[in-house]
Amino acid sequence: LPFPMLSETCVNDILIGFSIARRLAQDGAHVIISSRKQQNVDKAVDTLQREGLSVVGTVCHVGKAEDRERLVATLTFYPLCPPRQGSVVLVSSIAAYVPHLGAYNVSKTALLGLTKTLAVELAPKNIRVNCLVPGFIKTDFSQYSWESVTSFTHLLSPCRVGKPEECAGLVSFLCSPDASYITGENIVIAGFSPRL
Repeated sequence: LPFPMLSETCVNDILIGFSIARRLAQDGAHVIISSRKQQNVDKAVDTLQREGLSVVGTVCHVGKAEDRERLVATLTFYPLCPPRQGSVVLVSSIAAYVPHLGAYNVSKTALLGLTKTLAVELAPKNIRVNCLVPGFIKTDFSQYSWESVTSFTHLLSPCRVGKPEECAGLVSFLCSPDASYITGENIVIAGFSPRL
């Protein structure tokens, strides 16, 4: 397979995470889905398995040690080929650049720095680390944001709210051999540059 034998998708917004899991599985990865809620795991796994994709799932609330241990046990259950290279893709938010939500902004900004640090620390192991930074993406989690942003979509290019599948396409690329020389990057998918 051109992709890692195992990819973990664990993001706080189910639609972006689900789209990423689907895309990676369609590209040949064996995917483990995790969520804080069992019903989210069950629904995602059932949907993707009915599509013939290789996916399993487990509940994981990162604040609970037993959940983290179960996730690691699930990861180690699958035999892996000796890795020649790896790819980690963290998921932040445009809120890292556009502060307005207090602690949420701080946590998303921290991921930008963590991406840079891990890229350096994991480079000797031939593991690349990058970060997806979604902007106004049409999901349930961000519904308030994208509903309020429609009043100024004329400032966005291409004048619309983004789709979860667009985030999945970037993650697929970052996990692929085509991105083998890209590491330490925080890549914004927002229809605009927060640096303007």
